[in-house]
Amino acid sequence: MLYIVPTPIGNLQDITLRALEVLKKVDLILAEDTRTTIKLLNHYQVIRPLSPFHQHNEHQVLQHLVNQLLEGKTIALVSDAGTPAISDPGFLLVRECIKVGVKVECLPGATAFVPALVNSGLPANRFVFEGFLPQKKGRQTMFKKLADEDRTMIFYESPHRLVRTLEDMIQYFGAERACCVSRELTKLYEENARGSLQEVRDHFKKKEVKGEIVLVVAGREGKPGRQVEDRQEEGEEA
Repeated sequence: MLYIVPTPIGNLQDITLRALEVLKKVDLILAEDTRTTIKLLNHYQVIRPLSPFHQHNEHQVLQHLVNQLLEGKTIALVSDAGTPAISDPGFLLVRECIKVGVKVECLPGATAFVPALVNSGLPANRFVFEGFLPQKKGRQTMFKKLADEDRTMIFYESPHRLVRTLEDMIQYFGAERACCVSRELTKLYEENARGSLQEVRDHFKKKEVKGEIVLVVAGREGKPGRQVEDRQEEGEEA
């Protein structure tokens, strides 16, 4: 049995009781970064064997893991944060398990793009999740294609590329397209900056951007949102 186990995206209390139950009983836990996962396991006093499983080794260890599963072992796959296989390693293992008849069970739980979409204030009845944009090859082609997308679009982005991505979107989508940047969701310094692409770009151009980023952009018919909001908890970083 392979369990896909979502982990908190920031606040450790966001793990489910069922997820903890599974983690405590499996034969092995596969982690994207064992240094990150061990903090969660220690917090909840989960003592199980831990092994790395990430984009740099998943092809090499795939067959070995499948063989263990076929022998009857139970394995839980976690990522650093959120649901595995959503812009994280996991797809290859799930696909191979299904192919050879190993049972796969995915637990419901945390993922960053859902709360970002809901609190953006943009239409959530129809949306498309694009994950991380290409950094070089295919980037312009992707923007040209998405310029005509009429559903709300959701992206993951790194802090040091955020301003560049907003500037590219201004070029291809127009400066007045509504958007929301959610940063550090569920954490102490959570921030949701809403407004037009131009307003939000100007906001982040003035500051050092840190943390995990989810970018939500209105579809083609989107109207400008409210002015940029920068509501941060008392004591937040400058």
